[in-house]
Amino acid sequence: MEEILEKIKQLAEQDSSEAEAEDQAKSDTDLASGGEKQLEVAVLPLQNMVLFPKTINPLTVGRRRSLAAVEAALETEGKTLACITTKKPNFEGQDSDPSDLYECGTLVTIKRMLRTEDTMQIIVQGVSRVRLLKWLQEEPYLKALVKILPEPHIVDPEEVEALKRNIQSLIQSALSMIPNVPPQVRFSIATVPDPVQLAYFLASVLDLGVEQEQKMLEAETVDELLNIAHMALAREIEIMQIRSKIASEAQSEIEKSQRDYILRQQLKAIQRELGEDEESAEKAEIRQLRERLDSTDLPEEVRKEAERELQRMQKLPIASPDYHVIRTYLEYVLELPWRKSTEDKLDLEEARRILDEDHYGLEDIKERILEFLAVVKLRPDSKSPIICFVGPPGVGKTSLGMSIARALGRKFERISLGGMHDEAELRGHRRTYVGAMPGKIIQALRRCGVNNPVLMLDEIDKLGMSFRGDPASALLEILDPAQNHTFTDNYINLPFDLSKVFFIATANQLGPIPMPLRDRMEIIQLAGYSDSEKLNIAKRYLVPKQIKENGLTPDQIEITDEALKVIITQYTREAGVRQLERLIGNLARKVAFKVAKGETQKQIIDAEDVKEYLGAPRFHPEEARKELPVGVATGMAWTEMGGEILFVEATLLPGGNGLTLTGHLGDVMKESAQAARSYLWAHADRFGINPDLIKQNGVHLHVPAGAIPKDGPSAGITMATALASLYTGRKVRSDTAMTGEITLSGLVFPIGGVKEKVLAAHRAGIKRIIMPKKNEADLEEIPEDVREQLEFILVDRIDEVLEASLEKDSSQEQTTTVSVKQEKSEDKSGKVPDVMQKNLDE
Repeated sequence: MEEILEKIKQLAEQDSSEAEAEDQAKSDTDLASGGEKQLEVAVLPLQNMVLFPKTINPLTVGRRRSLAAVEAALETEGKTLACITTKKPNFEGQDSDPSDLYECGTLVTIKRMLRTEDTMQIIVQGVSRVRLLKWLQEEPYLKALVKILPEPHIVDPEEVEALKRNIQSLIQSALSMIPNVPPQVRFSIATVPDPVQLAYFLASVLDLGVEQEQKMLEAETVDELLNIAHMALAREIEIMQIRSKIASEAQSEIEKSQRDYILRQQLKAIQRELGEDEESAEKAEIRQLRERLDSTDLPEEVRKEAERELQRMQKLPIASPDYHVIRTYLEYVLELPWRKSTEDKLDLEEARRILDEDHYGLEDIKERILEFLAVVKLRPDSKSPIICFVGPPGVGKTSLGMSIARALGRKFERISLGGMHDEAELRGHRRTYVGAMPGKIIQALRRCGVNNPVLMLDEIDKLGMSFRGDPASALLEILDPAQNHTFTDNYINLPFDLSKVFFIATANQLGPIPMPLRDRMEIIQLAGYSDSEKLNIAKRYLVPKQIKENGLTPDQIEITDEALKVIITQYTREAGVRQLERLIGNLARKVAFKVAKGETQKQIIDAEDVKEYLGAPRFHPEEARKELPVGVATGMAWTEMGGEILFVEATLLPGGNGLTLTGHLGDVMKESAQAARSYLWAHADRFGINPDLIKQNGVHLHVPAGAIPKDGPSAGITMATALASLYTGRKVRSDTAMTGEITLSGLVFPIGGVKEKVLAAHRAGIKRIIMPKKNEADLEEIPEDVREQLEFILVDRIDEVLEASLEKDSSQEQTTTVSVKQEKSEDKSGKVPDVMQKNLDE
C-alpha cells in the first residue's frame, strides 16, 4: 500500500505533465481518432510484469534482442515500442521466443533513456493496447505487425459508476490507515474522471500476478475491468487491515515492556532513596541465575518452566521461604545434564584390553559388553542395556561395573539400594514438603554431569518395603526402556531421558527380586571362583594392590604361589576373594611393621611362613570326614556365598516308628527325605534291604549345622544314599559328593547352581561328583582345570547313584567303578551310561 501512496503522489504532482505527454504521444502516432490501425513495430518482451496504457513505468533492458529492439525504436520518429509480457518468466538471461509471449500488449513511447555498461535504463509511457497479427522477424530483434485496439467500452453506466465510487472509497479507507497523507493526494484520487485510467493505475501499483493483470489488459469492457480492479483492491485492503492489527499488537507489547522498564527504574530510585543497595545479593543472585539460564542448553519445555520459576523468584522477597525453595530448584534444573553426554569409546580391542586388565576370567560378561559396544558402533542411537549381575559376595560385581565404565569411556556412579524402603528416595519428594530433594537417580546424574553414565544399582535384592511405598515398583519405570525416556522425578517435575543410561544392577540372589522387575533386566550369573582362578586373581590384582596400600614396594615383600595356595585352601572358605584380600593385607601389614622398625631385608613369605603370620589354619578340607561311617553321605548345596558341601547323617531307632528329621530343614527338603525312604522301602528287594528293618525301626535323619536353615530338592539323592547305606550296612565313598532331585519312581531330576556346588566340592577335596545327566550342559561353565581334577558321574536313576556311591563288599573290591557300572546298567543295545571320570589307574 505504500507503493500505492507513492504512485498517487506521483500522479498528483505530474498530472499536467502526463496529460501533455499523452497528447504529444497521440499526435506522434496519429491515434487520436482511436481507429483500428495496423503498424509494424519492434517488440520488447517483459518478464513478470504488465504495462498498461496511460501509465508511466521505468524499465531496465539487458538482453541482446531487447537492447536491439530499444535501439530500433529510438531510431523511429515516434520512438514507439510494443511491450508484451511473457507467459512464463525467464530469469536465466535467455532471449524470449515469439511463442513465449501473450498476444495482447501495450504500445509505448520512450520518454527517457540512460545507457550503462551492459544495460539500458528507459522510462516509457503507455499509449494504447495492441494485438499481435503477424511476426515479421526474430533477429536481430523481435518485430511484428500489430493492430491498435479500441478503448474498452461501457455496457452498464450505472454499474460502472457504482464500481468507480466503491474503488475510490476503498482507496480513501486505505489512505486512512497510512499516517501523514497529504490532502492533495486524497483530492487527486477523488477527482480522477476516467474509470479506465483509475483501473489501469491500480493494476500498475498492486501486485495482482501476471495472469490477473493480463486479464485486465485484455478486458474489452469497462465493467469487466472495474470488477477485477475492485476485487483486487478489496483483497489488498483486507491484508492491510491484518498487518495493521499485527503492528498494533506488537506496539502494545512494546509499550508494556517500556512501561515495565520505567516502573523498574522508578523502583530502583525508591530503593536508592531508602538506602538500599541497588546491586544487592538478591539482585546479583537473580542476575547470575539468568545468565546461567541463557547460556545452558535446555529442552524447550524445561527452559519454559525455568523461566516461569525465575520470574516468580524475582517477585519474592529474599526473606520468603519460597524464594530459597525456587532457587534450589533452579540450581538443580540448570546443573542437570539434559543434553550433555560423553562419547563412547568404540575401539573393541581397547575395550577388551581394559576388561582383561581389570578382571580375570568372566568371559561371558566380557563378551556381552563387547557385543553392546559393537551394536553402538553400528547404530549409535541404540538404547543402553539393563544388566543384573547375580552372584555371591566378593566375586567382583561392583568392580566389574567400574571396569565397564572405563572400557566404554563413560562416567561411573553407584547407588546403594540395600535397606531402601521409601520410593521417594528414588523418585524424589514433591517441593511442597520442607527439605524436599530429588531422588537418588537425578542426584547421581547431577554428580556425574552427563546423561549417559554407567549407573550401578547395588544390592537390588536388598530393597525393603514400608507404608511409604515400594522402591521396587518405582524401579519398574526406571529400568524399562519403553518408559524411562520420560522419567519424571517428583521434585524436578520435568521429563528426563534415562534411555541413554547404562544401568547395571547387582544382587546376591534372584529370589527377593519381584518378577516384573526381574523381567526388565538381563540376568548374568557370576559363580564363585575356583582355587586356580583365585590364585591368578591374587597374583595379578590383590597382592600388588595390598603392597601399594600398605606403603610397601615389590622389593620389600614377596608372597610365593605356594603361600597363596595355602591361604586359599586352609584360611578361606568363600566363593569370592574378599576374605583372601583381607588376609593378604594382613600379611602386608605385618611386613610393613618390620620395615618400619628398620629391617631392610626382603621378606619372602613361603607356605611354611603362613602359619607364623596368620596363625593356625582355619579349615582342613582334605581331612574333613576322611572316613564316612555307615549312614552318612556327602551332598552339595548352593548358598549366597557360592556353594558348600553338607553331610546327611542317618541312624536307626530300634523299636521306633517313622522318620525324624532335624537340622532346620524346609518343607521341600523334608518331602525329599520322605520320598527317598518310601522309594527304598518299596524297592527293598532290589537293593538287598530287609523290609522288616525299615518297618520295625524308626529312622532319624540329621543335616548339620542345625542353626543354618536349609531347603530345596537337590539333596534328594544324598538322603536316599545315606538311608541306603544305613539299611545295607555299606559305607558311602568319602571322596564322592552328589546332588540331584529324587522322585518316587526313582528318577533323578536336574537341579541348579551346578558351578557353585562343584567349586565348593573341589575346595573341600572331593574327587568324584554324582549329578543328574540332564545337567551335563552345565559342566561347560566349570573351569577346565577343575574339570580335569574331578570325575563326573551323570545319572538318570537312583539305582545308578547307589551303584556309584556305595563301597563294594570284599568280593567286589578288585572291580573298578567303570566296569561295575557297565555290567550293572548295560541295556539290550549294549550302550552304557555316560560316565565322565579320570582313569582310575592314575
